[in-house]
Amino acid sequence: MRQILVNLIDNAVKYSPDGGPISVRIAHEHEIVRLVVSDHGLGIPLAEQPRIFEKFSRADPNLARSPGGTGLGLYISRELAARMHGRIAVESAPGSGSRFTVELPAA
Repeated sequence: MRQILVNLIDNAVKYSPDGGPISVRIAHEHEIVRLVVSDHGLGIPLAEQPRIFEKFSRADPNLARSPGGTGLGLYISRELAARMHGRIAVESAPGSGSRFTVELPAA
């Protein structure tokens, strides 16, 4: 869980070139633990959203606040969530930021 959180917060900072708030929320609802990381950064075009969880996929590195990155963070996060019998999803629009939601079964 820690690695997923680090990956999501790192991306929120990296793709918020003008700064802005980043929020992290966690909630326990019924048998699900939900983690939500939101930013007000660049956002992700709808057509690119399905592929951002693929290996070596990166948004335009020229738009990121800090250079570098392997394109593995979201892939690893998806794999870790799946191995814990959970899922990860994104809601985003260009210029409106992104919201990543991780849902895992409660222990």
